[in-house]
Amino acid sequence: MKILLVGGTRFVGRHIAEAALRHGHELTLLHRTATDLLPDAEHLLVDRDGDLAVLGARGWDATIDVSAYLPGQVQSIHDALGGRGGRYLVISSTSVYAEPAGPGFDETSPTVPPAAADVAEVTNDTYGPLKVSIELLARELFAEQATVVRPTYVIGPWDYTRRFTSWVQRIAAGGEVLAPGNPDDPIQVVDARDLGEFCVRLVEDGIGGTFHAVTPEPPYSFGDLLADIAAVVAPAGTSLTWVDERWLLDQGESDSTIPLWGGGDPWIGANAASPTRSRAAGLPSRSVQASVLELSQQLALVPPEGDGPGLPALRESELLAAWHARD
Repeated sequence: MKILLVGGTRFVGRHIAEAALRHGHELTLLHRTATDLLPDAEHLLVDRDGDLAVLGARGWDATIDVSAYLPGQVQSIHDALGGRGGRYLVISSTSVYAEPAGPGFDETSPTVPPAAADVAEVTNDTYGPLKVSIELLARELFAEQATVVRPTYVIGPWDYTRRFTSWVQRIAAGGEVLAPGNPDDPIQVVDARDLGEFCVRLVEDGIGGTFHAVTPEPPYSFGDLLADIAAVVAPAGTSLTWVDERWLLDQGESDSTIPLWGGGDPWIGANAASPTRSRAAGLPSRSVQASVLELSQQLALVPPEGDGPGLPALRESELLAAWHARD
């Protein structure tokens, strides 16, 4: 089939593109910057926020939109395609949810209100509401041809956020590792390769609706996550020291300094979504330990440049010393 992929050369989009090519589809990528990646795909170099006349009178069997962050971007793609884009699959997020009632919630769980019409900036506060607005508009414009995928934290090779990668690197370095907050706090991730495979399967099978792209099935905790990482990469003598959430907040730490940590946000309940519907539709279930092993192998071949997120070694040592000395 002919697939148009909007944003297909970075992380999630790159994995979707590779899955589409692996399945033998004719792939067109719409993106801004020339690249040597994905030479078997057609590349249309254009800013999606500008003139989309390059789409012309062409048609595709499916459109996968990875880079929609504002509802106006969905509208412009719809208008430029003029009904010639086939099924429209848009990547949303589990950030759309209001605080869920409990673990194992499904795709019908209440979401936050959509963003106001004049919101034009993506921030931590507007991201979820904007994704709600995008979902609503996609369903309005594309009707039964709309498919919405809501990933949780995406992990794997080429992750430019390096949130999960930073934990793999830190635990692989060994020693005493500061583990933040409550080890029972829920967390979920999805491997970008599984997400890419899932998106391609959905458009291949013409499946509409809304789907969680989340693993593992709850209950799964932050303690489980760090234990799974340690089981693969931790050298002998590595230990985890769990440090109280309130104490860390009082020291000025947050989810921006300690990646993947909830940092006191009640929203972390949304990290316990049910993958049942997605698994029935073909979401692969690669284990976290398998993702860690494959990621560590990739890091050994292509080490990331510069410092990623996470506590600098000196700051981590200071916090651990202060935590042990608090009594």
